[in-house]
Amino acid sequence: MSWWVIVNPSAGRGNEIRERAAAALAANDIDYQLHESSDPDDVSRLVAEGVAAEATHFVSVGGDGTAHLVVNALMEHDWEEPPTLAILPAGSGSDFIRTFALPKRMEDAAEHLGSSDRYRCDLGVLEGEFGRRYFLNAANVGVAAASASMAQRLPRWLGSLRYTAGFWLSLAGFKTAAVEITAGRHSFSGEVINVVMANGQFFGGGLNVAPRAGVGDGLLDVQMFRGPRRLAFAVMPRVITGTHLTHHAVQRWSVPTVEVSGPSSWPVEADGEPIGSGSVRVSVLPGALWFKI
Repeated sequence: MSWWVIVNPSAGRGNEIRERAAAALAANDIDYQLHESSDPDDVSRLVAEGVAAEATHFVSVGGDGTAHLVVNALMEHDWEEPPTLAILPAGSGSDFIRTFALPKRMEDAAEHLGSSDRYRCDLGVLEGEFGRRYFLNAANVGVAAASASMAQRLPRWLGSLRYTAGFWLSLAGFKTAAVEITAGRHSFSGEVINVVMANGQFFGGGLNVAPRAGVGDGLLDVQMFRGPRRLAFAVMPRVITGTHLTHHAVQRWSVPTVEVSGPSSWPVEADGEPIGSGSVRVSVLPGALWFKI
């Protein structure tokens, strides 16, 4: 098989990322064609070129944001058989691969491309006034979405600490809001500070936010965080290890759909990428792609 490789140069120093990816693939005798995006919009063009060339196996070289762009570009096309996606991690955030305990070092991750092992994965479908977006890992409405925007403004040398720092900086001025949530047969109306809709288990720089999520179960792992901001000092240390689900400030549901109606100003993010604000409807596209493990 041949892999259609898309490199995001903004995930690190462009030449270095491209050269490392090429060297790692060559070292493992991987058949590939490597393409470098000039900007986020260019990813869609590169994927379309791959589809036109009858490529079915794609590699995203970068972080979760790059994979998000590749996934959305793949979903612009009709597939008789779901495409296969692999991730070679680069940059400060590559949380989705943690669910599969894949290597965080690009050179080690490249070794997996030589095997036939893959896993059928769902995608989340996020809809709002911003349009429709697909997500591989997780989406958030509330303070976690605000922290994703903040993290992007922090220095890259902080690495994954950008997400932790972004959260605490955002929390300082973020207020709870009244929302209405319909999650499957469950409903809630009241004040919350964040709503998580997860497909994968880890995000926010390695936080084990959704330890019970399954990427192939056709369900979203929905978590609602209530209470005043000060509760974050008790909840967040537990989020690191995935032991927060028993905290009284956290409500969890495992459902195929969820609707969150809240302030038009409330930020929304998917896979660590800020995408808009306001109310959202989220569903699952079961088995939308194969993920290379």
